[in-house]
This record gives sequence, C-alpha cells and structure tokens, in this order.
Amino acid sequence: QVQLVESGGGLAQPGGSLRLSCAVSRNIFDFNDVGWYRQAPGKQRELVANINVGGVTNYADSVKGRFTISRDNAGNTVALQMNTLKPEDTAIYYCYARILRRYDWGPGTQVTVSS
Repeated sequence: QVQLVESGGGLAQPGGSLRLSCAVSRNIFDFNDVGWYRQAPGKQRELVANINVGGVTNYADSVKGRFTISRDNAGNTVALQMNTLKPEDTAIYYCYARILRRYDWGPGTQVTVSS
C-alpha cells in the first residue's frame, strides 16, 4: 500500500505564492507518473500538473507559466510551486501516483486564495 501525504497548503493573497509538497512512501521512479489534481467546491477534480518517469512535465492550461512541478533525486518527494495565485486556484489539492490504471492518492490539502 502506497502512502502519500501532502503538506504546505494554507491561505494566500492573490498574487502570492505557496509551495506544496508530497511525501511518497515508495520510490516515485517506480510509477508511470506522479502529480497533482485539485477539486474546487461544486466542480470535478482536475489535473493540475504531473511529471512522468522520464521527467516530462504536463500542466493544465490554467496554471501554465505560474505553477512548477518538481521531484527530488532521492525519489520520495514531489513538489508544486504555485506563484501568482488567483482566487480561482482555491481548491483541495491532491497528490497522486500512478502505475498503469492504478492511482494512489493523498488525503489532500486545502489551498485558499483570498484577500
């Protein structure tokens, strides 16, 4: 059983920054890809960003140029640097790890962008 635990959420002002981190109990290079989804109230969960085993990154159009996903070489942490935050970035952010069709999820961390 893979365990993922997010940290770093909280309250930020519009234009501000937050950095999310996800600790994974298994080496992330064992997975096809790892990344972040988010779910805002009343909306479906959506992909924010991911990075595959080869290091290729993928971003939602709404966060391109503002968010950056990274991983550590030790293979246990995935981070999401979020800059120029907007109120519409408010959501619960979930870390995930995927092997083929199997997804493992963290419990989520709340991000609120408000003045």
